Amino acid sequence: MRTLSKLNLRLRSLIRRDAVNSELDDELLLHIDRQIEQNIAAGMPPDEARYSALREFGGVDQIREECNDMRNVNWLQDFVQDIRYGVRVLAKSPGFAIIAVLTLALGIGANTAIFSLIDSALLRMLPVSNPQDLLLLRWSARANPNHLDESSYGDCPERQGATGAGNCVFSEPLFREIQATNLFSQLTAFSGGGGLDLTGNGAATTVDNAEYVSGSYFQTLGVRPQTGRLISSADDAPAASPVAVLSYAYWRAQFSGSPSAIGKTIYLNRVPFTIVGVAEPRFDSLSPGRFIQMWLPLSAQRQTEIPWDNRDASPNSFWLVIVGRLNPGVQLVQAQGAVSAMFVNHVLHGAKQMLKPEDNPAVSLVPAQTGLTGDTVEMATPIYVLMLAVGVVLLIACANVAGLLLSRAAARQKEMAVRFALGARRGRIVRQLLTESLLLSVAGGSLGLVFAQWVTTVISAFVAANQDGPSPLNPGIDTRVLLFTAAVSILTGILFGLAPALRGMGASLTPALKGAAGNLPSGRSIARWFSVGNSLVVAQVALTVVVLAGAGLLVRTLQSLRSIDPGFDTRNILTFRIDPTSAGYKRPQVDQFDRDLQQRLAALPGVTSVSYSVIPLLSGGLWTTGFHLQGKPKDETSEADMLTIGLDFFHTMGIPLRLGRVFNPQDFLEATQIAEAHDAQDQRIAASVKTGDKGLAEQNNSGISALPPLPVIVNESLVQKYFPKMNPIGIVFGQHTADAGDPYASPGWVIVGVAADARYNSLRRAVAPTIYAPISGRGVTFSLRTAANPTSFVPQIRSIVGQMDSNLPVNHIRTESRQIESQLFAERLIARLSSFFGLLALLLSCIGLYGLLAYEVARRTREIGIRMALGARPGDVLRLVIQQGLALTAAGAAIGIGAALGVTRFLGSLLYGVKPADPLTFAAVAFFLAAVAVLACYIPARRATRVDPLVALRYE
Repeated sequence: MRTLSKLNLRLRSLIRRDAVNSELDDELLLHIDRQIEQNIAAGMPPDEARYSALREFGGVDQIREECNDMRNVNWLQDFVQDIRYGVRVLAKSPGFAIIAVLTLALGIGANTAIFSLIDSALLRMLPVSNPQDLLLLRWSARANPNHLDESSYGDCPERQGATGAGNCVFSEPLFREIQATNLFSQLTAFSGGGGLDLTGNGAATTVDNAEYVSGSYFQTLGVRPQTGRLISSADDAPAASPVAVLSYAYWRAQFSGSPSAIGKTIYLNRVPFTIVGVAEPRFDSLSPGRFIQMWLPLSAQRQTEIPWDNRDASPNSFWLVIVGRLNPGVQLVQAQGAVSAMFVNHVLHGAKQMLKPEDNPAVSLVPAQTGLTGDTVEMATPIYVLMLAVGVVLLIACANVAGLLLSRAAARQKEMAVRFALGARRGRIVRQLLTESLLLSVAGGSLGLVFAQWVTTVISAFVAANQDGPSPLNPGIDTRVLLFTAAVSILTGILFGLAPALRGMGASLTPALKGAAGNLPSGRSIARWFSVGNSLVVAQVALTVVVLAGAGLLVRTLQSLRSIDPGFDTRNILTFRIDPTSAGYKRPQVDQFDRDLQQRLAALPGVTSVSYSVIPLLSGGLWTTGFHLQGKPKDETSEADMLTIGLDFFHTMGIPLRLGRVFNPQDFLEATQIAEAHDAQDQRIAASVKTGDKGLAEQNNSGISALPPLPVIVNESLVQKYFPKMNPIGIVFGQHTADAGDPYASPGWVIVGVAADARYNSLRRAVAPTIYAPISGRGVTFSLRTAANPTSFVPQIRSIVGQMDSNLPVNHIRTESRQIESQLFAERLIARLSSFFGLLALLLSCIGLYGLLAYEVARRTREIGIRMALGARPGDVLRLVIQQGLALTAAGAAIGIGAALGVTRFLGSLLYGVKPADPLTFAAVAFFLAAVAVLACYIPARRATRVDPLVALRYE
């Protein structure tokens, strides 16, 4: 109650100051009257009694001030008074205030916009209960495991190479083993999945982002249902009926947010699933940047995926991400040691030894908040680079406004001297000047929010136009962004306001009161060249060079990537994906469907060629395979990229054939025969894993080895690496006979043609040895080459597929050009933003240079008038001013280039086809900066040439 009473008194003292002072005066008079009465009662005459009481209490004004100090009212009143005075001072110079606020708005707004990117992609807490307690299991080893079948969906950074290996995916048997211990109070596992065809809810569609989860998934994470219920342990039993939980966004988009969706039966890859619930809106995925559409039990993976997939039983199949919460009383080191022991036993003493003891396999428990990076890890470096760029922009803005305030401080020296002469304390003056700078920064921050909102809207629109699905970059202005803006505004106000405030304290009373501006340094003095104003301009130019150099290198990287020859003709190609296997088609039926669809599409007017492949070129997907070369040691494995394709692929894509022939229908019949033999082999291997009968896996594998090798076409890089100075046509390689250690058999491949090199999955990745094989029984991506706009054929494609099978969805429709632009999304975004912020830095630097020269011309009006009166020509005066501006620009450019050479080395991972110290980029930046600096210097220089000598001689 006492605290509330004090707060109420302080507020009343601030808002109703006169009334509170009147009450205080009445109270003081009451105490004085009582003292007078006591003095009279003690025998004093009335006049003497009054004087004695007044002497005892002191002055009324002094007592009032002491009371206000005790109530902590004075400082608050002074602060309000400083604000009012600062507003009046700034209102008297609207031009200065507008320029300062706009400058700060650009700097603060740019930082706010990029911070919103960082916040959305990298800083947001996991959308689960108590995320700080959630732990992620990661394994590491000094070598890559042998016999490892790893299915990683990029939930955490993968380490693989000469320095060792590591990941956060584990086998399901190991998960079940850890789950049976009492180390964790809650433990769960999850894994991404491929696309699932969905029917039973209108037109056939594809679920691109489904996730398989163990029964304890939602309970472990503390996620609640928006409606219905979530997956439980009973749903994850092998005999349980398949159920699905929808994400809130997917429920709203595909089911209109209708409650009737609960209990509805949908079909995923022709398997019936019952929708049992919708997750709460805040939870869309555990891995940052992912947007899961629905969750399915782990047990459902056996039904929706390949029937003979043995991932659930194989200890060599790593595919599950495991997270959990420790049991109370279990120490992190204790749990980590126990799990590591289980992992070591798993990889050293399993059915197939995956690692050796000297490989030092181990498991670590790390916070899921930092361990799970999802789709945001690739964007981290570019975003931090942008944050550095906008930080430099803010420094330039601060230097700019500091220069303006220094100019004002010089002009206000007489005002400061008068205040000092009247008894103002220096600390009080500093506080007043800092209040004015804080007013500017707060106004700039408020306007900067508008600018940041515009920037984030533009970024969001760019992301939406270049991404087919949700993006990990979803910037917005939320509470944390607002707090960041407030903090930046306050710090900025202190930063650029401190130097002018300190300079205001140093005002000399006598010269300032006399208005002796003529004592300022002359035009050629050394002090003038090393003045604070000149130093700020040099610093601005130097910082601008750093930003422009980085932006130039990133723009040149984008140009280099766009100028790469992919090895095929990317014009007028439309691609789309279709997967008959998800609708229950068997291998021969899939092959027949693909051939029929190819013929129907090729018959469309305007379509010049049609083919298909398992994945499209330059889509980011990659399939690699290992094989054995004859004459090499048995344990030596070679590697190449693999792409299975259909008829007319090379003709459709425009890839030249250097030697041999293209595929014919007979090649595809042989591919089907070999694939069916491998299907039977896979089923035997899966059965042997589940039953423990190793002999079952080796049955009839000799028949596969007896099949003829599969005809393949290889690229020039493979020939140059593995068959140099040889005629590769007819060479057989990759044959493998089953044995007790490895029951997998293969008839190998025979080269029938050599194609020119073409980029496979990425423009950045160099062309690797590649094998093109006939496709059989797989979902494929069709490629149409057209004579007109490819997108105009989309309705006809949908119509033809619908006539053949209305349950098959057509998805991922895009042109090859759009495919390439999507692949360059990150490079395009960072190049555009860095260029924008570089130009913004250049604009602010030019404003700073212009402001300094304009102030110098005004300050040296008398000097210029004397020069012209003594015979100086306008051209001489023009050259004098421009030389000063260019000298400052040259000094800043020299310092900036030196700094940029050091800073741009950190851009190495983002660059392509250009070196961090690229001389062409730095030369272009210097030339561009000089050209803009001349324009910034010209206006003040022209103003100097128009000074009237007679007027100038009477100046001041």
